[in-house]
Amino acid sequence: MRGLMTAALVGLLLTACGAPPEGTRLPAQKWDDVIFELESRPMPVQVGMNELLVLATEERGRPVHNLLIDVRASDDLAWRQTIQDGLSGVYRRAIKVPPGAKGISLRIKRKMSEDQVELFFPIELAK
Repeated sequence: MRGLMTAALVGLLLTACGAPPEGTRLPAQKWDDVIFELESRPMPVQVGMNELLVLATEERGRPVHNLLIDVRASDDLAWRQTIQDGLSGVYRRAIKVPPGAKGISLRIKRKMSEDQVELFFPIELAK
């Protein structure tokens, strides 16, 4: 019995520490020295509510936490500000994705600066 529990625990740990499954992130984009990755839950993006995770890191992998990031899935929808997850470089927000959405837009601004950019992540909606 103990061996079975140990094997199950090892399997669980290996699964948790493994690389994310293929297709869980959209291709990364770069602005100045910051690399942005976008994850969606569920993945692929579906019509309705989706949780978005924006990961902002420097090229060396350090988190970037001095940003204000707004998201939306259509030009007709209002921008929604993400919530910064501590100093981890992760920004979260649940947004509505309408039928026919072509992508997710991010409006990014550095705090205490006028520098800003808009990035567009093309998506394919789940069927």
